[in-house]
Amino acid sequence: MISRLPGFHKLAPHERRRVFVELDLLDRNPNAGALDLAQADRMVENAIGTHELPLGVGVNLIVNGRDRFAPMAIEEPSVVAAAGHAAKLLRSGVGIEVTTSRPLMIGQIQLLDVPDMVQAAKNIAVFKSEILERANRCDAALVEAGGGAVDIQTRTLMPGPDEDGDVGPMLVVHLLVDVREAMGANAVNTMCETLAPELAQRSGGRALLRILSNLADRRTVRAKGKVPIKELPKGERTARAIVEACVFAERDPYRAATHNKGIMNGVDAVLVALGQDWRAVEAGAHAFAARQGRYTALSRWRIHDDQLVGKLELPMAVGVVGGAVREHPGVRENLRLSGSKTADDVAKLAAAVGLAQNLAALRALSTEGIQQGHMRLHARKRGM
Repeated sequence: MISRLPGFHKLAPHERRRVFVELDLLDRNPNAGALDLAQADRMVENAIGTHELPLGVGVNLIVNGRDRFAPMAIEEPSVVAAAGHAAKLLRSGVGIEVTTSRPLMIGQIQLLDVPDMVQAAKNIAVFKSEILERANRCDAALVEAGGGAVDIQTRTLMPGPDEDGDVGPMLVVHLLVDVREAMGANAVNTMCETLAPELAQRSGGRALLRILSNLADRRTVRAKGKVPIKELPKGERTARAIVEACVFAERDPYRAATHNKGIMNGVDAVLVALGQDWRAVEAGAHAFAARQGRYTALSRWRIHDDQLVGKLELPMAVGVVGGAVREHPGVRENLRLSGSKTADDVAKLAAAVGLAQNLAALRALSTEGIQQGHMRLHARKRGM
């Protein structure tokens, strides 16, 4: 299978679909992925219908040496086109390399009114193995699949100088859980709620919040891509402009917010199409961008050995079991189209599209300006 499809954008929608039907990646029935009202009612409360978004497909992607198609659910026409164009440039540099960390999610138990923070932390550490064993009794299937609670850590949070002093110090327990192929929220939340009374007793305090953190900084994905400078329009000048634009985002949070939004245009579009909790990933990405105490760019672009090299790192809490993946026929079809059989596959594809989208945005911004191509696509889609 080759994701390079010259002239694909010029085809009529039914002709584009036929391409994937013939590749045995989509059903012949164009309504095969439709969500009916009964299914919607099982997924959300007070269902009254469904709300559709256009579904495009990002082409030209090579991820870890493998051709991939990227289903993208988004209302903005320039996103899909830009991602495909940038993926073509990155293809000339042998595609995008993506690595992922172990799928560790963090659950937090907040302990208040703890009389001795140091002693409480020691008490919890002494009984760590017993606490982890109790957590893992909450989800035997997860443990059987090779996952489960693997560690406990404690943090002390003191009142800040700008606080009014009504809330005193707190001890926060982090439960680290390997969630395997799941996004993990349900498993982690259940474990946290189960452990809270015991942790309160061992600390001498009281437990309040018991919930997963969406700053999944133990579950990250890293994407790296290269473009030979000779493949860029105007070569060295364009490469240099892209680097300068990226450094602007690295230094300035006002620019970084828009820079990272551009990355998430691609990431979120893939995640929505694949039935993921894109809001969790979005929240985690922006928190990750500020983890050093200052909000900055999620990506870095530099020139090395006649190549423009881009790197992107962000948290990626995704899964291929439960939730919309189980209920939504369109999600199942999109997973098939994308070649995503594991959570790792989903994470790598989303990050690759995010890096490509970032390259496209920086190239447009630093050369012709974002509006020229953007409005041209608007005009074409409206038949102007």
